[in-house]
Amino acid sequence: MANNNEKLTGHARIETNNFLMIVLITLVVAVGGLVEIVPLFFQKSTTQPIEGLKPYTALQIAGRDVYLREGCYNCHSQMIRPFQAETLRYGPYSVAGEFVYDRPFQWGSKRTGPDLHRVGGRYSDEWHRIHLINPRDLVPESNMPAYPWLEKKQVDENSLPKRMEVLRTLGAPYTDEEIAASVDAVKGKTEMDALIAYLQVLGTARK
Repeated sequence: MANNNEKLTGHARIETNNFLMIVLITLVVAVGGLVEIVPLFFQKSTTQPIEGLKPYTALQIAGRDVYLREGCYNCHSQMIRPFQAETLRYGPYSVAGEFVYDRPFQWGSKRTGPDLHRVGGRYSDEWHRIHLINPRDLVPESNMPAYPWLEKKQVDENSLPKRMEVLRTLGAPYTDEEIAASVDAVKGKTEMDALIAYLQVLGTARK
């Protein structure tokens, strides 16, 4: 029978030392994460835009900001997973090349409301307008909140040039002319107009 005072070695030492166990678990998780994540920064399928993908226009950028500000991502995903049930309902599954201009991208699996990745072009602008003002006018069982104030609030056009310059530093191929024209492109537009413009472009590149 082993002496109780005998020095622990190997697994026994790790299993009885909480601090050592935490350090080793952290090390294993960190190395495993790096091995999985780092190669993605060098794969064309994750860093190159798919054919036909264009960066967001000034109005669509403003709409995306509204989408994020109002927390739409809390109920809607923009990731169609490669399962038959999802592709039959929503369309072709999502690929990374569709989101190279998104900062941050809106992947996820939250489905309080339907996935929005392929919603672009599925409904008219007027449908979206009615739906945002009062969702229950179109979908009686909807529990989505209404956003009527978006129709009254104007887009802040002066913020767009700086916004586009920042996106350009992150890889979006905006020209100086496009940035300069962004103020006029959104002048007089409401946040409702901007949000609808953003929704109408989602998923259209791959279609």
